[in-house]
Amino acid sequence: MTTPAPQVGVIGLGYVGLPLATAFAEAGVHVLGLDAIQSKVDQINAGQSYIEDVPSERLRPLTSAGLIRATTNWDDVREVEAVLICLPTPLDGHREPDLSAVLGAAESLSQRLRPGQLVILESTTYPGTTRDELAPILERSGLRAGRDFALAFSPERVDPGRVDWTTRTTPKVVGGLTPECTRRAAEIYGLAMDTIVEVSTPEVAEMTKLLENIFRSVNIALVNELAVLCDRMAIDVWDVIDAAATKPFGFMAFRPGPGLGGHCIPIDPFYLTWKAREFDFHTEFIELAGKVNSQMPAFCVSKVIRALNSRRQSLNGSRVLVMGVAYKKNVNDTRESPALRIIDLLTAEGGVVSYHDAYVDALATRGLESLPLTPATLSGHDVVVIVTDHDGIDWDVVVANAPLVVDLRHAVPDAPNVWRL
Repeated sequence: MTTPAPQVGVIGLGYVGLPLATAFAEAGVHVLGLDAIQSKVDQINAGQSYIEDVPSERLRPLTSAGLIRATTNWDDVREVEAVLICLPTPLDGHREPDLSAVLGAAESLSQRLRPGQLVILESTTYPGTTRDELAPILERSGLRAGRDFALAFSPERVDPGRVDWTTRTTPKVVGGLTPECTRRAAEIYGLAMDTIVEVSTPEVAEMTKLLENIFRSVNIALVNELAVLCDRMAIDVWDVIDAAATKPFGFMAFRPGPGLGGHCIPIDPFYLTWKAREFDFHTEFIELAGKVNSQMPAFCVSKVIRALNSRRQSLNGSRVLVMGVAYKKNVNDTRESPALRIIDLLTAEGGVVSYHDAYVDALATRGLESLPLTPATLSGHDVVVIVTDHDGIDWDVVVANAPLVVDLRHAVPDAPNVWRL
């Protein structure tokens, strides 16, 4: 019995692509996954996952059944009905959009595109990318976008580590180059997603993703700035937020923290900032939010210095245990993590820094490995700094054994040896 031709091709098998491929496969759709890294392809075909949101126990039955097959061969993409591009779009050294991975994939795809195929970009980018950047490259195939092949944008909405909203249950926004492109995209996603939200154009869909992340960035910056002010005024910002959150309308609680991390919120808003310059417009709220959030690691280190000073200790020479280096709880992703900046700042001030993170075994670029979390580890440091509050940690044990705790996440109970953000 031959395996049916894959219906969906997913280009890029990372934090977005592999969960997406898995969602389609679980709905009975045959998926071809394409990635440039042979080791990742080999792992997937062996049913071994490297993405926390897709455990190997979930992936293995799908690969065994032939519902997911991974490859590095671009020629295999010719056989799929729909191609979903899920590649990273970072900022370059000048804080400007780097679309090289996406545009390179479009060039490779243009050499293999066939009439009737559907191409959907999921990578976060600025409005106009699908129409003005992707379409012309794909049309080098000799086919016309919107006529000979369908083209759409559908923003990924992955929140790693989350279990209440998944790839399947999170509403899927789609905007096509033409109404027929939108219909085709909605139809393909409808095979695996519960709710499809059709919008009028790719630009609307592109801007939707940016608005979602800018909303978070600006509101996190607001509460972070308030936390710094409350610190100076000797007001407990956590009590303020909890009190304000009792209002049943007109308020949404955001919590302060050591800064922003991950692959979206610290980066995506600057895509719009960059694009806005083309229209002689300055996105002042976005840029100010970025400034406030980027200053939080330095403020957190100043808090550590003050806490040590209260014990007549200097940061220089003190043993510092950083709790959590992932950018958010219960994931192993350290991209843009504020913990890394905090470690660097502590080290620059003479701190002897170690860390514990059950999700991150080592920080190779900093020559550090995660220490076991034991009473001896806690008591063997002068100060414990809670940067990422992973679940499963007995915070009472932390407070009981650490000489001094600087809690940047409101994780531990009040105690004489606890300083809060």
